[in-house]
Amino acid sequence: MSQQEINSSRDKRWSLQGMTALVTGGTKGLGYAIVGELAALGGQPEKLVEEVSSLFDGKLDILINNAGGNIHKETLDYTAEDFVALVSTNLGSAFHLSQLAHPLLKASGAGSIVFMSSICSVVSINAQYTIYSAAKGAMNQLTRNLACEWAKDNIRVNAVAPWSIRTPLTEHLLDDEIIRKEVFNRTPMKRFGEPGEVSSVVAFLCFPAPGFLTGQVICIDGGMSVNGFSMG
Repeated sequence: MSQQEINSSRDKRWSLQGMTALVTGGTKGLGYAIVGELAALGGQPEKLVEEVSSLFDGKLDILINNAGGNIHKETLDYTAEDFVALVSTNLGSAFHLSQLAHPLLKASGAGSIVFMSSICSVVSINAQYTIYSAAKGAMNQLTRNLACEWAKDNIRVNAVAPWSIRTPLTEHLLDDEIIRKEVFNRTPMKRFGEPGEVSSVVAFLCFPAPGFLTGQVICIDGGMSVNGFSMG
């Protein structure tokens, strides 16, 4: 093999050129940042997958399950409706879209799914994240299960779990002095994360190069999840 052929092979392993991607929740925050590095469409699951199938000739290389949200309440204040809504938004939508997209990902020959989890799926944040945290924890296990079940279809499944990331949706919260102090006390790197620091990891997971990487939940948290209690 010539040096030119070797270089070309290396380039393909670190390129997303020519790949098709679907990113849910891609108009704001982290989803918007991810769309900046990949390609994205948005819409209702069944209609969305039909449109994607039509546009991409029945194949899909990458699925980023980014849609999600929280209702900030104390645990005892949550209603049954809150529970259903939060589980559906943060787990159900990702599960069903993955189901629908499976044939397209399998047809690509080397599909990749990335779930947008959260650091509160692995450590406790505060009392207003009980249901959200539980749903994201279930998403982590969904990541592991699908990685094992769909490996035979050449589909890799991973998740990223960010901590406090500065986006247009969180800026007003992160500028609060009390929240800022709490985040910095718990984060060894003593700062908030940036959207590009999440989207770059998502992009890495979609490259052909890490082809043996599947079933993993990667924390993007400045060391928060491995840090002990800090007095400041």
